[in-house]
Amino acid sequence: GTWTCCSKIICKGCIFANGLREREEKLHPSCPFCRKPVPFTKGQGDKQFLKRIAANDPVGMHVKGIQQYLKGDYRSAFEYYTRAAE
Repeated sequence: GTWTCCSKIICKGCIFANGLREREEKLHPSCPFCRKPVPFTKGQGDKQFLKRIAANDPVGMHVKGIQQYLKGDYRSAFEYYTRAAE
């Protein structure tokens, strides 16, 4: 899936391998790509996601566009899609 910290799409095999490493070394859960701690609450995840949008991350913009589209806010969705494509 897409991670809120770095907007990278990580395959399930890499997520599994990272989980094994964390359990073996008794580490806290972290992103397999950037190693930032996994957010424990939805609020923390939303905060990280908004940082990606503020940084003009194209993947974050695209995901936000999908969220707006599903809410029925097509104008806002189009704006996020456009910003993601730039």
